[in-house]
Amino acid sequence: MSAQNFTPALPCVAPPGLAHFDMPLKHVAERISVHKPLTIVAIGSSSTFGVGASSPAMSYPSRLAEELRALLPQTPLTVLNRGINGETVTEMLARFDRDVLAARPDLVFWQVGSNAVLLGKALGPTGLLIDEGLTRLKDGGFDVVLIDPQYAPKVIARHDEYDVELMVALISRTSHDMGINLFQRFALMRYWHLAKGLPFSVFLSKDELHMNDWSYGCIAKLLAQAVVEAAGGPVR
Repeated sequence: MSAQNFTPALPCVAPPGLAHFDMPLKHVAERISVHKPLTIVAIGSSSTFGVGASSPAMSYPSRLAEELRALLPQTPLTVLNRGINGETVTEMLARFDRDVLAARPDLVFWQVGSNAVLLGKALGPTGLLIDEGLTRLKDGGFDVVLIDPQYAPKVIARHDEYDVELMVALISRTSHDMGINLFQRFALMRYWHLAKGLPFSVFLSKDELHMNDWSYGCIAKLLAQAVVEAAGGPVR
């Protein structure tokens, strides 16, 4: 059975804990409790922009907006896609003021780490930059969720000081130490492949790096459910 025929019938599944936020989203909760408009910024690189999706409407930020509207029908909301292809942490930090803070968001999703691995960026300096970025986001006074790298052949190919497992561990430690919620995309996609036996072709595009419509949609669904749960709302 081809991926094209198989993918639409797949259930969007995640093991317990991988689609759950440990810390409450207090700012989001305040907004939705009184049905005030909710602004979300998604910043990152190509897998935020939506490379691999069949159209911009199938990127994870676009799908996230639709999922949240279904779960929060009385809350007006906007999800701003601030993904730019190929960016590293340094380049994202350079546009935080313009692309994140200026929007005065209630919630920020920051997808980071993949390009640092692909480009062989040293782990230590990258970690310091992530710390700096998270500090700036926390000081902005809104809720923050980190999204770690994707589990894909081109990302997991390295087995040296730039191994993606080291990056994933660094992001996990950093999020824990700073009290920031983490969406474990790497572990989720590894679960699809190793535990559920899904071929990469089912949830990745042909470049063996970027996600496809199904995986963007599934991640958006899981993120939306985690957001509503962490904000104290009912998840249908």
